[in-house]
Amino acid sequence: MPVYKDEARGTWYASFYYTDWTGKRRLKKKRGFERKKDGQEYEREFLAKQQQSCDMTFASLVELYNADMEARLRLSTRKNKEHLMERHIMPFFRELRVNEITPAHVRKWQAGLMAGKYAPTYLKSINNQLVALLNYAVKYYHLPNNPCHAAGAMGKKKAQAMKFWTVEQYNTFLACVTRPSARAGFSILFWTGIRIGELLALTLEDFDFEKNTLSITKSYQNIEGKDIISEPKTERGRRVVPLPEELLSVARVYLAALYDYRPGERLFPFTKSYFHKQMAKGCAASGVEKIRLHDLRHSHASLLIEMGVPILLISERLGHEDVETTLRTYGHLYPHRNDDTMKLLNDLMVPRVGLEDGVDDEG
Repeated sequence: MPVYKDEARGTWYASFYYTDWTGKRRLKKKRGFERKKDGQEYEREFLAKQQQSCDMTFASLVELYNADMEARLRLSTRKNKEHLMERHIMPFFRELRVNEITPAHVRKWQAGLMAGKYAPTYLKSINNQLVALLNYAVKYYHLPNNPCHAAGAMGKKKAQAMKFWTVEQYNTFLACVTRPSARAGFSILFWTGIRIGELLALTLEDFDFEKNTLSITKSYQNIEGKDIISEPKTERGRRVVPLPEELLSVARVYLAALYDYRPGERLFPFTKSYFHKQMAKGCAASGVEKIRLHDLRHSHASLLIEMGVPILLISERLGHEDVETTLRTYGHLYPHRNDDTMKLLNDLMVPRVGLEDGVDDEG
């Protein structure tokens, strides 16, 4: 490989030709390498990327993958993937060449993580990142196959059990919440089923007090200390949620008490941790079983199902991508509906003379 000594600086430099995406032959130079080997490695990595070859280091593949995903994934999703990659995957695979990674490498890496105290669902999330990255290499960089498939899975998909409050439990809890912002926030979460990120992104303009609706058009997250407002994950996530009269009254009282509010500002200028703490305090004071903030959304869905609201309307209200998502999430709350259906059909069917005893009437 063409790497040369820079006698004036005492370092090495790489100088070589490559063909760019337009088919033009171009000269590439890179200086400042302490060792000849470093310059050769730079050329090898550069050409592998240009030629879409899997003969590159794992670290280089991650760099390409992250750059490609920048315009395709939400910032919060990218940051989560990058965190898992840097913390749990890169330390083991960083220097390995992609085309040299074997199922044995993957299983050794998995064994190291499984020896720790990570939850099964977290282990599965980590494993999924490696699978996705190497699938990317198979699709775009000519990796013959994904070694993760032969290595087998790690962790379990089943997440923490869904919990939800009844209206009575919610009222008992809310009676012990003292801060107006927390009371208003919990009320909106329970009675609308919106996500905590959607609540934290709300502005005054999202409320329509004439039509009794709330527009959900954005979501809030705090990423690395920065406030980030992003669009919903899916088009169905952008929705208009009808509000009950009593909840509108709660919103009016809270909004009227805001000091020096300026249009466009967040009505709940907090992070998730604020509501986590208020949830813990309210549960401790009321004796109501503590649930996650997201379980308030489940509580709302459970309430609607119990009221007999059609599944399509529930799906639209929650902003699910499709009805199938709603059924996958809440289908277990419907087992008694078959009995209800049979009762309705039985009430509608009136026995016909000559048919109830199974005898044909031949006249």
